[in-house]
Amino acid sequence: MRYLRYAFLISLALVMVVVAVANRTITQLSLLPTDLAKWFGVNWSIDLPVFVIFLGGTIFGVLVGFLWEWLREYKHRAEVTHKSRELRKLESELSELKGEKYQDKDDILAMLEEVR
Repeated sequence: MRYLRYAFLISLALVMVVVAVANRTITQLSLLPTDLAKWFGVNWSIDLPVFVIFLGGTIFGVLVGFLWEWLREYKHRAEVTHKSRELRKLESELSELKGEKYQDKDDILAMLEEVR
């Protein structure tokens, strides 16, 4: 399994290098369209290679997806936490009740009754 993971990571790195070499062209990335930038009086732009824009967008999308999914699953995690607390409480209560049931009996007889 470890070798499959290494093979996948090496092939992914190779694909990323090929994409980077094929998309080395410098492109201007602007925050706003030209007319809107003139109207607001700000023109924030940066010159980047195309592959940096592709990879940056992909990484940003993956991070947003992870965050969205983590927030969506909050109710399930909270329910599991609540159920585990309730289970621990009931198990401790059960052990207390079993202890009270066999408190005045002989230990050997109590063990024999538990087997049944």
